[in-house]
Amino acid sequence: MEIDPVTLAILKGRFEQIADEMDATLFRSAFNPIIAEAHDASHGLYDAESGDTLVQGKSGLPIFVGVMAFAVKAVIKKAAAQGDVNEGDVWIFNDPYDGGTHLSDFRLVKPVFRDGEVFCFLASVGHWHDVGGNVPGNYNPAATECFQEGMLIPPVKLYDKGEFRQDVVDILSANSRQPMSLYGDLNGQINAMDLGEKRLNALLDEYGVPTARDALAALKDRAATMMRAQISNLPSGTISAEDWLDNDGIDDVPLKIALDMTIDGDRMVLDFTRSSRACQGPVNISRSTTIAACYVALKHIFGDVPANAGVLEPVEFRIDDDSLLSVTAPKPVGGYTETILRLIDVVFQAMSQVAPKSAMACAYGTINALSLAGHRENGARWVMFSFFGGGHGAHGAGDGLNHGNAPISTATIPPLEILESAYPVRFTKWALRPDSGGPGQYRGGLGAIYEISLLEKDADVFLFGERGKVPPRGVVGGMDAATNRFYYEQSDGEHSPPMKSKMVGIHIERGQHVRLETPGGGGYGDAFKRDPEKVLKDVVQGYVSAETVRETYGVVLTDGVVDQAATKALREERSA
Repeated sequence: MEIDPVTLAILKGRFEQIADEMDATLFRSAFNPIIAEAHDASHGLYDAESGDTLVQGKSGLPIFVGVMAFAVKAVIKKAAAQGDVNEGDVWIFNDPYDGGTHLSDFRLVKPVFRDGEVFCFLASVGHWHDVGGNVPGNYNPAATECFQEGMLIPPVKLYDKGEFRQDVVDILSANSRQPMSLYGDLNGQINAMDLGEKRLNALLDEYGVPTARDALAALKDRAATMMRAQISNLPSGTISAEDWLDNDGIDDVPLKIALDMTIDGDRMVLDFTRSSRACQGPVNISRSTTIAACYVALKHIFGDVPANAGVLEPVEFRIDDDSLLSVTAPKPVGGYTETILRLIDVVFQAMSQVAPKSAMACAYGTINALSLAGHRENGARWVMFSFFGGGHGAHGAGDGLNHGNAPISTATIPPLEILESAYPVRFTKWALRPDSGGPGQYRGGLGAIYEISLLEKDADVFLFGERGKVPPRGVVGGMDAATNRFYYEQSDGEHSPPMKSKMVGIHIERGQHVRLETPGGGGYGDAFKRDPEKVLKDVVQGYVSAETVRETYGVVLTDGVVDQAATKALREERSA
């Protein structure tokens, strides 16, 4: 049935509002700061038969929304094998190889029935505080199998025909260092799903099931049509891009992420077959996670296309089965965030060659997952896990964002006030990092400096980061950004990890500190084309040091002002 544009627009907003309210419900009720403050969670509506993404919220993580389609498919498959989906069922799991990301991300999937049939599935995913494994907080850079990263739960029923299964919760709680946090996050997700079902039923009561189904189908068709139109505007041919991960945490050998992108009319092929093979350490990811990361990258580039499964209809993926981008159990996948960021980077780099005006330089490229853990004086265990920000890449319309969060998400960096109130730490520095953004006609955003001092007797520290060796790339002639740096203090002074960005088992004592100096974003365009007055403004604001601008930007400063004649002469000399 043809649906009129006004009704379609109203229903689009209503569906999105359901997902947004689910997000807000969890953010307000979760015990864990990573969900409550950083918003490391997401909700969406998924197709009753295929599991495809129908609607995503605007506040949750897009990478979760993309990969959750595979999670819902896993539930549909398992339910069919066990009989069928029943009204009142809710499934829970964190399997990273079957519609997951890594073991910290727990998923709930719930069918919504109308007239005895499943209308759609609601899904919730949130990053839990601690799910066991060798490392508090679960980012274990030394893991060689998933069992060292945490408990692995396949799809099981949390509710069976409406009956709550306390035994499942007991098993989960027994495997966490932070069972109360787990309890609060789980109940927050349950409440979010209940609210989503209530809001969806109200919508269906008002508009009817046929009209709602027609609207969802129309939105998917529209996304596919718009995506084909966007692709057809690109020049046909094959373009390539490569980038690197520092190492896998086990062997100090760089790992290649390679993309050959082919544009053929209104279709696109993303070929990753030249990428490195599966590795020992935890920077592997599953095929579903690879596809979801590309979905996020394409949505960054083609922002006007509605966010649903239609985005990927004109896109073909080629990924070898033995690639680090397509692993199965028990290969470790705990550091998936680092690898999907590199996937987004290579998509951005490839697009810069065919659509430079809409291209973006690489963002800082690591979440710098940092855990500090120990025991309080009363014997209670504490685990601080957090991720940290950096600079975003410049683009054809302006400079990159200073101190933003990773482009895999719309999450926020947890406020230091929340972290200091929850854990025995003090932030002695939280500042922008000068000279960290890549120079260019448009400058990359600045990274940050975080210094954290320990207030308790002692603690163990674990870092899982990237971009310690290979910097975030500039595009369209822009320069690279600064690399990642990490320091930890001990009685004999400051040290850095041998592998630059990953380390386990660091022990610090009261008063000692750790410090992150995060990368900036890559630059866009020739730095010698940057407006000299903008360069001066950067110097005045402390973003760029005065000593560097002559070499990087070809700008001569005399007595705090731009020497226009000397700058023009220097730039002409350098470009000759």
